[in-house]
Amino acid sequence: MKQELFIGKKGQKKIEESTIVVFGMGALGSAISEMLVRAGVGKLIIADRDYVEWSNLQRQQLYTEEDAKQKLPKAVAAKQRLQSINSQTIIKEYVMDIYFQNVEELAEGASILMDATDNFETRLVINDAAMKHNIPFVFGACVGSYGMTYPVLSGKGPCFHCLVDYIPSQNVTCDTEGVISPIVQWVASMQVAQAMQILSGEDVTSTLRSFDIWKMEHAEMNVEKLKNLDCPCCGIERLHPFLTMEKQTKADILCGRDAVHIRPPVPRTLDLKYLSKQWEQQTTNMLANTHLLSFQYEPYRVILFKDGRAIIHGTADITMAKNVYTRLTG
Repeated sequence: MKQELFIGKKGQKKIEESTIVVFGMGALGSAISEMLVRAGVGKLIIADRDYVEWSNLQRQQLYTEEDAKQKLPKAVAAKQRLQSINSQTIIKEYVMDIYFQNVEELAEGASILMDATDNFETRLVINDAAMKHNIPFVFGACVGSYGMTYPVLSGKGPCFHCLVDYIPSQNVTCDTEGVISPIVQWVASMQVAQAMQILSGEDVTSTLRSFDIWKMEHAEMNVEKLKNLDCPCCGIERLHPFLTMEKQTKADILCGRDAVHIRPPVPRTLDLKYLSKQWEQQTTNMLANTHLLSFQYEPYRVILFKDGRAIIHGTADITMAKNVYTRLTG
């Protein structure tokens, strides 16, 4: 194959023997995962807490209108599409929120962790897991026409937490700036290229790269000197604070959605069939599948997931969303 001609048989063999975890299956996760299965990665683990919506189709390349109609969880829809691209890649999908209680289990045995989240807190959790288990972690982010990437390598250069003060404000989101598909493809391409370099044994430097695809502006910054010896994640003590309960929130406002994501304090399983019958008379537009239950409740559109999570649409008030969740699930 043409890829093997470029990276060599040894490099290709390492890719085929690798296990890669992609956290998030939105715009970046879709593009990253498709490139990885086409590259012949041996095992792909994908995890996402959300489901396919119509607004996703502009930039999330794995999904179709039918996926949006069925409100399929992104991880489920993605696996179906990816497996049809490469049937030899072992793909394991998880419909779940990514947080401190499950990130290490997902990362166990991984060759590389790929960031495709749009959540600052989640990146810090993944970063801690990567540092604790000495797994390369490739950070990527994009908004508007601007994107950036950085390879986090344990024992070499600063980790993601070290660079927090040097990364553009997390308040700039797709909600305020929007996003165009070309920058998604660029960031995903850079991340996958760096992953392939790491796997094939190429030397990867601690370089923070950014690019504005609309203005055609490009910048690189060697951040090796920014490593903080007192960093709680990768410093001398290596405390990994984001793998503990103290650093976690139980609810967060979703970017650009006028919605709140609720995560129960402890893992729980919702009986979706029972809940659908219980609330059938007080709700409208009910849709159920094996992974989630969707319905209109008063002014809110509610999505209840089997693993106990919920997305409450129609409010950005976390307290209000929590009250709705408690009312519906007990």
